[in-house]
Amino acid sequence: MISRDEGVALLKRYNKEEFHIHHGLTLEACMRYFAQKLGYEAEADYWAMVGLLHDIDFEMWPEEHCVRCVELLKEAGFDDGFIHSVCSHGYGMTGSQHKPEHEMEKVLFAVDELTGLIGAYALMRPDKSVKGMEVKSLKKKFKDKKFAAGCSRDVISQGAEMLGVSLDDLMADTIKAMEGME
Repeated sequence: MISRDEGVALLKRYNKEEFHIHHGLTLEACMRYFAQKLGYEAEADYWAMVGLLHDIDFEMWPEEHCVRCVELLKEAGFDDGFIHSVCSHGYGMTGSQHKPEHEMEKVLFAVDELTGLIGAYALMRPDKSVKGMEVKSLKKKFKDKKFAAGCSRDVISQGAEMLGVSLDDLMADTIKAMEGME
């Protein structure tokens, strides 16, 4: 596997907008957090790299998201397992036929959309931070379909179900993971 610095450089090769780069870094932190929480400490770097590169093709090829990345990641030397993991977060939403199977893939599927919702809510808060964000408040935003309308509530709920956790627990852990970035 490539180093973190090489992964960040690869992400930046195909993503120029600060939002997309920050999103990759956010997923990297979340995936590392969940790997450690769920007992996969030895695989934390791998989980983090999947999170970092999960949207490598989104900015330049949004119509081919989770399809074009196969070629990009193969060129960078990633194996089929890694590529499957990256592609699995788009299952049912993009051209990806890669169903989330491993617990790591299910986490990625669940938290990708959720980090967008949390990030949008953080921007509304006076301190623009996730620190101290309460699940109860986030759930109110979750129920408001007009708020952060691009974040699929169905995918977030489906992801929690795949993981066998409550929506509240998934939200609490994702907030905690994102707090670690600040």
